[in-house]
Order: sequence, then structure tokens, then C-alpha cells
Amino acid sequence: MSKLDHPYEAELELLQIQLVKLQHHIIEKGTRLLVILEGRDTAGKDGTIKRITEHLSPRDSRVVALNKPSSREEGEWYFQRYVAELPSAGELVIFNRSWYNRAGVEKVMGFCTDAQYKQFMGSVNEFESLLVNSGTQIIKYYLDINKEEQAKRLKDRAIDPLKQWKISPIDSQAQKMWKPYSIARNLMLEKTSSVDAPWTVIDANDKKLTHLNLIRDLLSRVNYPSKDKKILKVDSKIVRPCPPLSNALPKLAK
Repeated sequence: MSKLDHPYEAELELLQIQLVKLQHHIIEKGTRLLVILEGRDTAGKDGTIKRITEHLSPRDSRVVALNKPSSREEGEWYFQRYVAELPSAGELVIFNRSWYNRAGVEKVMGFCTDAQYKQFMGSVNEFESLLVNSGTQIIKYYLDINKEEQAKRLKDRAIDPLKQWKISPIDSQAQKMWKPYSIARNLMLEKTSSVDAPWTVIDANDKKLTHLNLIRDLLSRVNYPSKDKKILKVDSKIVRPCPPLSNALPKLAK
């Protein structure tokens, strides 16, 4: 059986062709697209990004995954190092984690002060609105997995020699701090799903369904010529929009 005989691979290829069309349009029109991917450890951000970028031009698309800030960066305006990575005209940029580190891991693990957290939560919507009103389209995804699936993936990561680079000291706290992470996630989605940059939650417990449905949703949210809308229908059980600035959140892993 060839690779494309598998339904997942065949569907993925059709979607990746649409992604190439989208990139051509972004380059031609000089538009700016920023995709933000957030989620717990092992939620599948790396794998999803790989499927999005696999056939895109590396000159016109970038993946940004910043390390912890340097001592110099700690003394800067919080958003400053992210601003340097924003898309230029004709670029697609994907943030593999983003400024929302402050609303998640930094808040839960005590890497920022309460004052820094409150300042971030009170300013991020205005910051994103400024970017959108200046011509940058922002699409935000939160990849949501349940506790059992995360435990399984953490175990697989620990024994897979090809995934050793993914292991970090934070991993050991992921399960222990599950509830605080859930609380921080809920607050983040509730307070920062704005009109200009709303969140979309993706049920990421099945990796292949995650890839297909997130790409379909992404393609459906942007304009480009020769769009094949027939293949862009998402599964509403997988893709769950967050109402802007509302506590009516979609069902999330507890």
C-alpha cells in the first residue's frame, strides 16, 4: 500500500496543497499572518507545526520557539522579544508557544510575579488589537488533552531516543500541577479571547484528527484564491471556538 492509500495521508496532502496556495497568496499580496499554538506539555504542537510547514517555502514562513529570556531580556518590556519575531509583509509565522507563557507556565511555576501576571493579562488584548489593526492577522489555537493522554505521552517521550530533546525539568511537574494549569488555562481563555484575536480550542487527544482539523480550520479563516471549501469542513467535536471575552468556555479537559 502506498503512502497516499492511507486516508489520513491522502487528506493531509490535499490540505497541504491548500496551504501552498495560501502561502502564494500571502507572498503575492504582502499580507502578514501570525498563528499562535499553545497547550500543555505533549499536546502535540511540534507535530502539528510540522504538518503545516512541511511543504511551505522556508524563506517565507518561520517557526518561532523562544528559549527562556536572557538576563538582558528580563529587563525589557515583556513583549519586546516577541515583537522582533512578528511576520513581515509576505510572511507566515507560527509561534510554538508565545507571550502566553506568562499566562501559563510562568504563572503556575512562579516564574513571574503576581504584578507581572496581572499587567500581562490587562494589556495583552490591547497589544493584539494593535497588531490586528496594523494589518497582522492573528489566529490562536489552544491544543487541549486530558490527563491520561498526557501521562501516556510523557512516558513515551521518556523512552523514545528520538524524543529525548523534548524532555525538560518542567515535564516532571506537568502531572503534579495539572489542576493549577487547568485553572490558569481557563482564565487565559476567558480573559484573552477577544473580538480581534479569539481563541479556538482543539481537542488534541488524537494526533491525526488534530492535524487535519486544525489545518482545515486555519485555511477556512484566511482568504486566498482557488480555495477548495469542500475539504475544509471541521469536526465540531474537535474544533471548538471560544466566545470573545466570555466565561462560556467550550468543554475542556479537567
